[in-house]
Amino acid sequence: MRRIHDIEEWRHYTDEQRRGGRNIGLVTTMGALHEGHASLFEAAKKNGDLVVATIFVNPRQFGDARDLDRYPRTPELDAKIAEEHGVDCLVEPSLEQMWPQYPGPTLTTVSVRGLGDVLEGEGRPGHFDGVASVVAKLFALNGPSRAYFGEKDFQQVVVIRQMVRDLALPVEVVALPIVRDHDGLALSSRNVLLSEDARRRALGLSRALRDVQSSPRRASEMRTRMRSVMEEAGVEVSYADVVDPFTLQACADEERGPRRAMVAGVVGGVRLIDNAPVEIVSRGR
Repeated sequence: MRRIHDIEEWRHYTDEQRRGGRNIGLVTTMGALHEGHASLFEAAKKNGDLVVATIFVNPRQFGDARDLDRYPRTPELDAKIAEEHGVDCLVEPSLEQMWPQYPGPTLTTVSVRGLGDVLEGEGRPGHFDGVASVVAKLFALNGPSRAYFGEKDFQQVVVIRQMVRDLALPVEVVALPIVRDHDGLALSSRNVLLSEDARRRALGLSRALRDVQSSPRRASEMRTRMRSVMEEAGVEVSYADVVDPFTLQACADEERGPRRAMVAGVVGGVRLIDNAPVEIVSRGR
């Protein structure tokens, strides 16, 4: 596995690979890799792509400096996991190369209005501007590719797909199902920050989703039920909503059909998100 730290070397490497007839599969990460990331690497490899993974903890998507400081960083373990799961090139750019003006503002920002300011965006203003801006830059440096994302960050996938469409970027966004631990908790780099007790309480998120998946009902009833299950588990609920999977707008009770249940909460000082596809009906059952 090749490791690159210089962004111009990265650009040259992928250009050279494409000239040689290779398709590039890109997986953008912030490190602290786990089996969810591994599933993305393996999917890219299975598609016949040359797999490029990036690790960059992007400060522009953190509204709270303490949250940025706490974010887990395990570079050598990450490199081992990446190599074991088929990554051909691991790119680890420096903060100075990605955002030369930091901590000052970057004059150009990518903002996906209407999708990036609801749900996570409502409670974390500017978060998705930071996400869209860094992903746009990573796409530009990597060049034409397939980009693989996990649906655990479902809103992120929706935001990035819209950005790709609006800017006509030469990138195909591939979304893969959530990978869960044996107890149902969605895999996340932040899970390592959970104490044993907090992890037990965190299962309230996936439990709430399973509850509404197993019993279709009206959207308002789903919201009430998810919030109740999470609160009973000891989760400080940030939101529990049922939304259109394309627009992320909240569903009305008269709607029916496939939608997305989205939940977020804080457990032991750690913010967690989860989601699942659901079927809503106009009358509760």
